[in-house]
Amino acid sequence: MITVVGEAVMDLVRSVQGATTAHPGGSPANVAVGLGRLGHPVALLTRLGQDPHGAQLAAHLAGSGVALVGGVMDDHPTSTAIARTDDSGGATYEFAITWHLDGPEPDGLLARSACLHTGSIAATLEPGAGMVRRLMERARGRCTVSYDPNCRPSLMGHPEEARARIESLVASADVVKASDEDLAWLRPGQDVVDVAREWLALGPAVVVVTRGGTGSVGLCREGRVTRPVVPVEVADTVGAGDAFMAGLLDALHRRGLLGPDNADRLRGIDTRVLGELLDEASLVSAITCTRPGADPPTAEELAAFREGCERAGQESRPRPRAVRP
Repeated sequence: MITVVGEAVMDLVRSVQGATTAHPGGSPANVAVGLGRLGHPVALLTRLGQDPHGAQLAAHLAGSGVALVGGVMDDHPTSTAIARTDDSGGATYEFAITWHLDGPEPDGLLARSACLHTGSIAATLEPGAGMVRRLMERARGRCTVSYDPNCRPSLMGHPEEARARIESLVASADVVKASDEDLAWLRPGQDVVDVAREWLALGPAVVVVTRGGTGSVGLCREGRVTRPVVPVEVADTVGAGDAFMAGLLDALHRRGLLGPDNADRLRGIDTRVLGELLDEASLVSAITCTRPGADPPTAEELAAFREGCERAGQESRPRPRAVRP
């Protein structure tokens, strides 16, 4: 299975018109939901409050095929995020987060996992971040480790301090996905490809940067690949990056590139395959952008959307060209 570690949050989405709608969210939880809907056995190690928001999140996760592991419920309020959307559907966030993980690692969690994914608030906000880092360290060599910093400046302190923590986690991961906004905050004034190249040198097999409406760029040992965005009518971008992450892990899994037995194959990935991974992850993200909140597609919806793209000629694009990393 794929194990995800991190926060589950209730997103309170406020539109330009002032209406507020509650949607289940939290970056790691969104990734778990995306994987569950795509048909993967997936477990989420998280925490929820014993309140209506916690009950709604638990039902949402279960309905998407996500198994909750560890001591999930406690007496603290369920974490919330106020997401304000602008005219283009972009979102900014304000958080009320409680993040901790009680007790030891659930028995055999890593032994049952082909991949451990984490990121965002969970990997940087104490006291829970300490356990997340220890899990990542124990996972090295035992399963594939994936990481998405998904930076939240209001919770992560000064960018220089956050950068040191985040880049230590990048060095512990096999697959890293970040947004251009993450890198602009962590490394202001630097080209995102240059930062991705530096991150690749820290140890990951693959580093991917999403760039909003201009698509994505991926780096591996063989070179660099740039892929365009899938054009859709955007409702909002809430959960778009998390959907991309779920789509990326799904694409890696279907190619047999996750798990300790496939570590050498992942490290030897070429630009042709990397381009395919980016295209497939972009499809999952695009569908999520067409509907409000973090609402990733099922496998059936993805197949239907892909078929529609093929009919429309959106996937009749040239093969990615290898560029030196």
